[in-house]
Amino acid sequence: MIPEILKQKLINNYGIDDVNDIIESYQNKKIVSLRINTLKTTKENIISILKENNIAYKEISWSSAALIIPNNTEEDLKKLSIYEDGLIYLQNLSSQIPPLFLNPQANETVLDMAAAPGGKTTEIAALTNNKAMITAIEKNKIRAQRLQYNIDKLGAKKITILNKDARYLDQFFIFDKILLDAPCTGSGTLNLETMNNFNEELLNRSLNTQKSLLTEAIKHLKIGGELIYSTCSILKEENEKHILSLLKEHQNIILVPLTLKDTTLELLPSTIEGVLTIKPNKYYEGFFIAKIKKIN
Repeated sequence: MIPEILKQKLINNYGIDDVNDIIESYQNKKIVSLRINTLKTTKENIISILKENNIAYKEISWSSAALIIPNNTEEDLKKLSIYEDGLIYLQNLSSQIPPLFLNPQANETVLDMAAAPGGKTTEIAALTNNKAMITAIEKNKIRAQRLQYNIDKLGAKKITILNKDARYLDQFFIFDKILLDAPCTGSGTLNLETMNNFNEELLNRSLNTQKSLLTEAIKHLKIGGELIYSTCSILKEENEKHILSLLKEHQNIILVPLTLKDTTLELLPSTIEGVLTIKPNKYYEGFFIAKIKKIN
């Protein structure tokens, strides 16, 4: 049963039809998706191996590295050498989108403010063919070790891991691009096992952390630099309200509009034009993404 506090917040944010769809998504398992690790292999090679193992796949329009695996489980894929050798990374489609909008380039300095377990960090490395200089922050020591493991496994290079709280980053750090995939309530990714994790205390803690991280991110962004803010929450107070507040408080930033279309993708209505609130369905976890540019 969905917590009443969450149900009411969803009803306040969205229409009843959307809320019913969201609740249904909580009750159903996601179809497996993966990201091809182009640091170690090619799409053609992975597709060939999937065919050899009679594993069906579907391509996605917005990424050449993403594949949907409609008929198999993650456990099936973990038995393959391409998983053990780091040629693929099991990653929900929604989680693969923020680095694409960040659009990192070779020789740029990139900050991943909440990096573990490393899916987005290693995707940034792959998008730049290991030619960006990435700083990946994770304050939890155990999670930082997991981050290092995945970086090594996927062959990602030029990554410096900082085991510290990103809210207290040394002021001399300045970056071309920043990804802030912020800690959140996970209201876009809940399932029957995690449903009861949602509560008012978690929400308030998440809101405070998100606001502090966003304020800190602006400080460390170069003029002309860009910030992607994302969460796996679909609650407006964790997402759009933060962006509106940030734009009001900082006159030196603007919102860069985002668009994404695919037949598998559904969006929830937003009060800000140009942000994306991905509606959870059988393919996608619920996710929010916004892009900000520092203009002076």
